Amino acid sequence: MDKLLIYNTLTRKKEVFEPLNPPHVGLYVCGPTVYGDPHLGHARPAITFDLLFRYLKHLGYKVRYVRNITDVGHLENDADEGEDKIAKKARLEELEPMEVVQHYTDRYHSAMKMLNVLPPSIEPRASGHVIEQIELVKKILANGYAYERNGSIYFDVVKYNKDHKYGILSGRNIEDLMANTRRLDGQDEKQNPFDFALWKKATPQHIMRWPSPWSDGFPGWHLECSAMSTKYLGEPFDIHGGGMDLLFPHHECEIAQSVAANGKQSVRYWMHNNMITINGQKMGKSLGNFITLEELFNGTHKLLEQAYSPMTIRFFILQAQYRSTLDFSNEALQAADKGLSRLMAANRNLDRVKPAANSTVKVDELKTRVYNALNDDLNSPVAIAALFDWVRIINQLAEGKESITENDLNELKTFFRTIIFDVLGLVDEQTAGSKHAELTGNLIEMLLNIRLEAKQRKDFATSDKIRDELAKLGVVVRDRKDGFDWEIE
Repeated sequence: MDKLLIYNTLTRKKEVFEPLNPPHVGLYVCGPTVYGDPHLGHARPAITFDLLFRYLKHLGYKVRYVRNITDVGHLENDADEGEDKIAKKARLEELEPMEVVQHYTDRYHSAMKMLNVLPPSIEPRASGHVIEQIELVKKILANGYAYERNGSIYFDVVKYNKDHKYGILSGRNIEDLMANTRRLDGQDEKQNPFDFALWKKATPQHIMRWPSPWSDGFPGWHLECSAMSTKYLGEPFDIHGGGMDLLFPHHECEIAQSVAANGKQSVRYWMHNNMITINGQKMGKSLGNFITLEELFNGTHKLLEQAYSPMTIRFFILQAQYRSTLDFSNEALQAADKGLSRLMAANRNLDRVKPAANSTVKVDELKTRVYNALNDDLNSPVAIAALFDWVRIINQLAEGKESITENDLNELKTFFRTIIFDVLGLVDEQTAGSKHAELTGNLIEMLLNIRLEAKQRKDFATSDKIRDELAKLGVVVRDRKDGFDWEIE
């Protein structure tokens, strides 16, 4: 099997993934700022890096996956101005900030569970790591790459750029930043408008504050991830992931902070998933196309023609390579829903395949295609295309049009199910979960077996009645040469 290739945003090319301390892998991904309900924009990085987490484990690596919760310091704009997003929500709803944090963290966890996103190994909160952040600020100050103004500490981008290179991740250069960054009201403390806060002195009305050597205040947003990632993964560590929207300024500032503090970068491979659009438009609250995951699952948003199950959303996201833009539309989601149903029906069909003396199909061909795709920078759509070619083959095997030996059949079942359930993280929503779903499936199977017996007795009235009554309940029955398939619409 070929080695795993990962597109490294830092070098702008695919590189062979070689962990620092095999078989151990350190993976850090920027998690949500918890001041609102989880939405489509949260689903894509969560599913992208869940696929990476699952596949690395499938390859035999021991992965420590750290995904943070931002619960302080993320201000309303990236220029270090405005209210803290969580504190603002707390003020508007007359709650303690940590009540807001807990409520939306629980909502995020619930949505991730529905999408079958595995929990990370460690989920640190920014507010629980203020001491580490203060120590990091001290190091950057001591090395001469930050300055104090009225109790706030700012990173000196010009000084850093003279000794190192600011913009190596995003491709921005300091001349463009000087020309295009306008000075906002209240930024007079900064030497340059693109300098960023490492520590902010709290105003009298600011609720979320901690003591520091410089003032009672709170850490800068960019600083949090630098402190938490290296605390749990060491320096350097293997992979840092997140959405393309975080590439600048957030991840660029993380690189600058680690080099300013320690003289070297802390990350080997930077990975970024691309953005989501809705009917060709960028998603945004102001455009009215901002869809929460709950609205998707319930079908309550005005742009939705129906509700879409969590697995339909997951499968849809996996049908695009993570570095390509992904456009949500009702048509695309409906197509994903049908495709997922076909994949799960084929999986159930595997249990109806009868082994033969020889094989007319080659299971190794499927394995090679799937591994080649996933090793090529997690190319999930190509892997799924290979699985769909085998959906057709599995259906032919079930109908006796192709043959397979018992050993090959067992190998096919194991591999097919390992990839769709363990690696892609899909769930058969018809049969998974509750005893109720299991009972429903068993009852349908029992009725269809009674129908099969009726057909064999040429009692077509009973056979047709069972099929028609099931159809009224949304159960679609497809007759096969030696049996049947079914699915719930």
